[in-house]
Amino acid sequence: MGSLTDDPDFLATTYVVIDFEATTPAGHPAQPIEVAALALRYEHGGWAEAGRFASLIRPPEFASLIRPPEFAPVTRFNTLHSGLTSEHLASAPTPAEALGALDRRFNPDSRYLLVAQHAATEAGLLYNQREHCPVAARIDLLDTIPLARCMVPGLADYRLDTLLGHYSIPLPADRHRAAADVRVTARVFTRLIEDADREGSVRDLTELVKVAGRTAKVGRPAQGELFTL
Repeated sequence: MGSLTDDPDFLATTYVVIDFEATTPAGHPAQPIEVAALALRYEHGGWAEAGRFASLIRPPEFASLIRPPEFAPVTRFNTLHSGLTSEHLASAPTPAEALGALDRRFNPDSRYLLVAQHAATEAGLLYNQREHCPVAARIDLLDTIPLARCMVPGLADYRLDTLLGHYSIPLPADRHRAAADVRVTARVFTRLIEDADREGSVRDLTELVKVAGRTAKVGRPAQGELFTL
């Protein structure tokens, strides 16, 4: 492989793919109703899962729900988009419980970056929930959209579905659920890194951050790694 996956800083980093589903109440910032995260490390010439988080696990599906506050009820749009209803969320953990549990998965002695499709959305949600997840809210992000624009120029757009089609990754049946979107976003991310490695256009982690990085809204990025479940 090329120089990117030989870079010591790249190899020392855990890449945590994260996705939220949210409701968008008038007069308030978006409120999370589902979160999923998948931690990846590049080691021994390939990608390995380093940990997963779910606030509610329903085997065999990896899923995590969050009960929104009363001012941010699930809307008809949310249900049409993701299939989630108020009944699904009635007994789900609160944001403090779910995101607090996520935060406790991190090891402050390790280094990591969050990865998301359109990372501004995840960055905003994490910032607004920072009292519940102060570690995660301080982590810098990589956005797959500018990385894809760099690696595969000329696509009609850079939506997740378009990138899945470009890489012949099947659309999941539960698209727009956080866990499903994390899994396919992780596949897109690893394919983009393969492209960058093969073409030599992004030579190290510093250049990767220049191309696709988004600074966390809360202070300096914390360093950490998801524990393996």
